[in-house]
Amino acid sequence: MKIFRADQVQEIDAFTIDQEPVASIDLMERAALRLAGWYVRHFHTDRKVAIFAGPGNNGGDALALARLLAESQYRVECYLLKFGKLSEDCLLNLERLKAQGLVLLMEMGEKDPLPEIVPGAVVVDGIFGSGLSRRVTGFPGKVIKHINARAETVVAIDIPSGLFGEDNSDNDYSCVVKADYTLSFQFPFLSFFFDTNDPHVGRWRVHDIKLHPEVIDRMATPYQTIESQYIRSVLPLRGKFAHKGTFGHALLISGSYGMMGAALLAGEAALRSGAGLLTLHVPRFGYNIIQTGFPEALVSLDQSDILFSEPPDLSPYTSIGIGPGLGCKPNSGKGLKMVLDRAKVPLVIDADALNILAQHPEWFELLPEGSILTPHPKEFDRLAGPSENSYQRHLKQMEFARKYSVVVVLKGAYTGIAAPDGSYWFNTTGNPGMATGGSGDVLTGLISGLLAQGAAPLGAALAGVYIHGVTGDLAAEASSEEALIAGDMLLYLGDAFREVKG
Repeated sequence: MKIFRADQVQEIDAFTIDQEPVASIDLMERAALRLAGWYVRHFHTDRKVAIFAGPGNNGGDALALARLLAESQYRVECYLLKFGKLSEDCLLNLERLKAQGLVLLMEMGEKDPLPEIVPGAVVVDGIFGSGLSRRVTGFPGKVIKHINARAETVVAIDIPSGLFGEDNSDNDYSCVVKADYTLSFQFPFLSFFFDTNDPHVGRWRVHDIKLHPEVIDRMATPYQTIESQYIRSVLPLRGKFAHKGTFGHALLISGSYGMMGAALLAGEAALRSGAGLLTLHVPRFGYNIIQTGFPEALVSLDQSDILFSEPPDLSPYTSIGIGPGLGCKPNSGKGLKMVLDRAKVPLVIDADALNILAQHPEWFELLPEGSILTPHPKEFDRLAGPSENSYQRHLKQMEFARKYSVVVVLKGAYTGIAAPDGSYWFNTTGNPGMATGGSGDVLTGLISGLLAQGAAPLGAALAGVYIHGVTGDLAAEASSEEALIAGDMLLYLGDAFREVKG
């Protein structure tokens, strides 16, 4: 699914109205019908509905929704805020609402007292839409603060009032509606994917209102979500006469004293991704651990007993992953530098390998083209410098990927993948139960295994992230988010591949 800027969405709306052809008021009715359908599935008629409508088209959506809910036996109160001229469609929906006569309608201005929001009522926010470009102040801001202070449950239409569609770095969050649910049309907004906006967006859902596919296909945007049909296209095919050599040989440099579990988790994920062969390069003391706990892996022993200090010959391997459980000792830094100097294939760099790399920015230019870096936000801040918020961080991520010709996987609730060509992908699989030690090691192994089989770096990163999330969802469904541990994800990798492949 593509993600567009707010002004692009307005262009798509206009094109649809012009080319379908459909009147703008009918497109608004189409949207309101989808909103009403969602609402009646989620809230009983015994809960009062308090709808706040602004003078623009977002307010028009809200007025149309008020009429439809009243027809479905809901007790609806609607407050039309007077702080600007009503749009043509908002005015027409106001007339329809008045003609229906089932909704308690009150027009409210700056000097009027703010309405009481009774306990248990569902507040619907239709004050501002996605076209907002400056902070909310004055009377509308006062109403938004009142909603945030009094409402138990808030449903925002299209976007929470006061929130910008993209960059909210300079916004005043005290004048942004705190929604429990946000119901958007056709596309999510970019701002939905950043943690700083989550308290205001809540759970979001996109409703298809049949905007014109031609303009959607044609309009360019760097942003999109990862979809299962794309992942199916990038997964390596397995021919009938294939053998273990067909599916590559992954090397994972991982583990140190006290952290050998990371090597086991990453290694098993690499093999369960379909890699034909896997070698784990580990400290000498880890030999018995690997041979006993993971008999399917080949073992390469470091010259050090307790940490990574020097890589083996790298020429036999079709992918190289480094970092899980590595530690940050100086000798491991020397070993990482050797890998950067000698590697002829893209690397998958995670965890302590990223932390070592961050200490040596002069090594960034040594990264093999197409390498995949998998930092969490703090690790990325060490690489690229601190950011004021998650939106600014993602801009740095895109620039880092472009400048060094690498793929950067920024892990989080909506893991974002930045490619060297400027494209950016958000992942929507996964759940909070995956916020557990070892989860990232599984991801590193999964991406390394896909890369070993010949997947292109971006494809390997996207497929690894998406399948990793599906695996976590299956594991949480079988148990719970609270009880989920990284080893559980390994048990469901097969089911995740089966689900993705369809």
